[in-house]
Amino acid sequence: MIKTTYVIGHRNPDTDSIASAISYASLKQRLGDSSVIAAMAGAPNPQTRYILDLLNIPEPLFLADVHPKVRDTLKRQPVTVNRQASAYEALELFNRSGVRVLPVVDSDNRPCGILSLLRLSESYLLPCQDKLRQVITTLSGLAKTLAGHFETEMLDDTPITLSLFIGAMLEESFSSRIEGHNSRELLIMTGNRRTIQLAAIERSVRVLVITGGHQLEKDLLELAVKRGVNVLQTPHDTATAAWLARLSTPVRCLAEQEFAEIGVDESLVALRRKLLGTHVPAVLALEGDGTLAGVATKSSLLAPLPYRLILMDHNELGQAVPGAESVEIAEVIDHHKLGNNHSSSPISFITSPVGSTCTLVARRYRECNIEPDKQIAALMLAGILSDTVILKSPTTTEADHHMAAWLEERSGLVAADFGRDIFAASSSLKNYGSAERVVAADFKLFTHEKYSIGLGQVEVIGFDEFYSMKDGLLVALAEVKQRDNLFIAGLMVTDITTETTLFLVEGHTRIAHVMEYPQLEPHLYELKDVMSRKKQMVPHLLKILARV
Repeated sequence: MIKTTYVIGHRNPDTDSIASAISYASLKQRLGDSSVIAAMAGAPNPQTRYILDLLNIPEPLFLADVHPKVRDTLKRQPVTVNRQASAYEALELFNRSGVRVLPVVDSDNRPCGILSLLRLSESYLLPCQDKLRQVITTLSGLAKTLAGHFETEMLDDTPITLSLFIGAMLEESFSSRIEGHNSRELLIMTGNRRTIQLAAIERSVRVLVITGGHQLEKDLLELAVKRGVNVLQTPHDTATAAWLARLSTPVRCLAEQEFAEIGVDESLVALRRKLLGTHVPAVLALEGDGTLAGVATKSSLLAPLPYRLILMDHNELGQAVPGAESVEIAEVIDHHKLGNNHSSSPISFITSPVGSTCTLVARRYRECNIEPDKQIAALMLAGILSDTVILKSPTTTEADHHMAAWLEERSGLVAADFGRDIFAASSSLKNYGSAERVVAADFKLFTHEKYSIGLGQVEVIGFDEFYSMKDGLLVALAEVKQRDNLFIAGLMVTDITTETTLFLVEGHTRIAHVMEYPQLEPHLYELKDVMSRKKQMVPHLLKILARV
């Protein structure tokens, strides 16, 4: 099975996250892996959307979550049996397919029952004493199962219950055997025994089966029509015909009407609960319109998922697309601190203390001797300029400068001019539409011992818009803090022209005593020469949390 590989950045993605995912997916495809797809775990922020539009690059595939779903492990084209089919046909299906459970479906492929091999075997191998002669069938089903035809042309699909008697004795003995039975509930089977045939017809039995390919004589056939006897001719001998008759029961009469079902878009966790929490042999998976998609059994829980992930610009599952903890991680490319869980098998893990993940992706292009096209080169350059704030951030390294220069040549752009255009076009907080979206645009969670904190960051040119939105931003931070049970929730508003950050924070009141930066007003601090969340802000907050 060829798995789809999603190259995906962190939740609330920034430009570097999305740019690196698109660029690395493009590299993989050019190296011959067509199963690789760029994806994103959240909507692009205004800056990223501006860059994608400017470069005429479509947004990556949006994945709200990658929690394994029922459809991910389901085998399509399940073996089914029509509700009109006979038990004999069901047994043939069981034998050919090797399955142990057959969904019973109607003409629209909607399940109306479930038939298990165990239940079918018990019905015929362990019948109750008072049901040894019982045959539940339809006239059309009986004819089909016995490979015969009715001489009297009285086919019917209505299920009937009959008592089977074999006419292989003298007429006197036979008559005494069926004495006292309702003649309209009798199925008589015999070969070319005229006396038995006549006795059955005179008693107006419901069905008379003539075995061995023998014909009913003309006078007896005319009498049978008058008496309302359904005469069926079969090429089988009497012993075979008697065995097959019991297997002519429509499966709708044998199927269990109550069965476990689940939607294909429900989680694998829900399927596991249904399969392990009850004693059902299988769960029927349904499409949205109620038609059958497949049959899930316990082995479905062990089936490999058809997709895996390459994590870009992060390595902590707490920042990854929801459900990533349940999916195979094939690679990681990141420039942040390590906080990843153990992997079940060796993986490619590329990390380096550079200013941008796009720097690492550009390095991979060079290592593979692949020249990026102008669009991808410009996109990687944009990722570097965004994450390093036009190469001004303290996180900027020589590698970032070197790769930015390399990408300048291949994109035909001047890095400084391109960076100023990006920030000028996308630095307005109004582009986000609401205070909630400003806070959520690039919001990351961090954990230190017993504390969980959340930090967002936006770059601006001047603080006028910030002050006009400050109250709304503080309310949004309070909502996030309560929702995610955070010790503090903060927003870094960084002016790239003055290289100053205003830090708006909602959290524990004792932070003010240890913050070590000027407090302009309640909840607001001025951080001169602070531009990096990763290298400056997070380490500082983790340090002061130890003193709170």
